[in-house]
Amino acid sequence: MPASILGKVVDLPGTEVVRNPITRLDCPSCGSAHVAQVLGDNGGVSYVCTACGHSWS
Repeated sequence: MPASILGKVVDLPGTEVVRNPITRLDCPSCGSAHVAQVLGDNGGVSYVCTACGHSWS
């Protein structure tokens, strides 16, 4: 199974991933852009880097 559907789809226009540099969120520890937004126990928002595991809020 492919890791990404974009690797298998060749006939769709605009399949490249474009990130807005103003809204991009990078990990402060490793600099990776692979960041997930998660909800905390008290309803707050936290972030977790899926590359290195660093979490912050």
